[in-house]
Amino acid sequence: MTETHKKERHDVLIVGGGLVGASLAIALDRTGLQAGLVEATPAGVMPAVFDQRNLSFAGATINALTALGVMQKLRAPTGPIRRIHVSRQGDFGSTRLEAGDYGREAFGQVVVARDFGEALEARLSELERLTRYRPARFIGFGDSNDGSRSIRIADDSGEREISARLVVAADGTRSGVREALGIAASEHDYQQTLFVARMRAERAPDGTAYERFGEHGPTALLPRGDRHFGVVHGVARERAEEVAALDEAAWLARIQHAFGWRVGRFLASGERSTYPIIKVVAERTTASRAVLLGNAAQTIHPIGAQGFNLGLRDALTLAELIGHAEDPGTDSLLQAYSQRRHEDRRRTLEFSDGLARVTGNASPLLRPLRSLGLLAADNSAALQSMLVGGAMGFRGDVPELCREPLR
Repeated sequence: MTETHKKERHDVLIVGGGLVGASLAIALDRTGLQAGLVEATPAGVMPAVFDQRNLSFAGATINALTALGVMQKLRAPTGPIRRIHVSRQGDFGSTRLEAGDYGREAFGQVVVARDFGEALEARLSELERLTRYRPARFIGFGDSNDGSRSIRIADDSGEREISARLVVAADGTRSGVREALGIAASEHDYQQTLFVARMRAERAPDGTAYERFGEHGPTALLPRGDRHFGVVHGVARERAEEVAALDEAAWLARIQHAFGWRVGRFLASGERSTYPIIKVVAERTTASRAVLLGNAAQTIHPIGAQGFNLGLRDALTLAELIGHAEDPGTDSLLQAYSQRRHEDRRRTLEFSDGLARVTGNASPLLRPLRSLGLLAADNSAALQSMLVGGAMGFRGDVPELCREPLR
């Protein structure tokens, strides 16, 4: 791995060193190409995205990150998701999925974002062909020719230009690269704020991931590997400041009321973090010698925990196509990428948005329909199999690294 700026031309240049950008850099190392990674934070400083929030890794994600040598770098224990329990406050019926019914030990794993960031950093430090520009920020595009794109970045040494045969935007929801490419994005504000915290209850996690829907958003309990729960609680935006001001006792009481008593009494809570929920979807994901990945391409409602899993499948599909091509930035390659990602992207967007709207709708007319839907899902093997396949990341044309490893 190189920290200097001697290599000013790359096969692939990734803007953004978060979850998806770093994962792509690791996947590209297998191709033997020269890659560059533009990161906003300096060496030794973890990007803000690697905080105490809880990431739910689907089975396909676990397969891929294990093949890339990332899961082996995790130092903290992960929390297996052996069953999923879905219900809605005020409605009858529920849906329960058991991994054992599908011949699996777990549907996925819960990983703390900071632990994952440290594992990614440990793996990145082993890559000899990767050039890291940090701290640096994207300024705009420079002059380009038919075979490459040039971008301008600013770092401690001032401004510089770097050229690449393919530029990858992995710089998040408010992507500067997407804006510079002139790619428009549609937005929908759910008028919700999510609170994320680490909580302890009377009963320790037993591998069950709970999703409890309410009028103003979901309350999810994820089984962490440290005998605590990762709690995600959605509130109406206009009440966010009020909820943030609650003392610990009042906050615990609020979660108890929203979730119920399935894990007994909530006893203690760590620090709360907040995130406004806004869906942002790029109208297209490619341009001339450029591609959008992860949140730069689509930022979706976290309901169902699909965001990072979807973004990783973006990155792995791109890396797979690049590994079989002489030129990583041709129009034909980017067209093939768009076609391969279309079904997974469309179905995941529809699933997360539809679930957020239906479960958050307070109309009493929808209550019996929701209840019947939960009962149907709990009693239909075909519907459960469809839900499990999507939850585990097996939608559409699945990247090779996501598939089950050979035994």
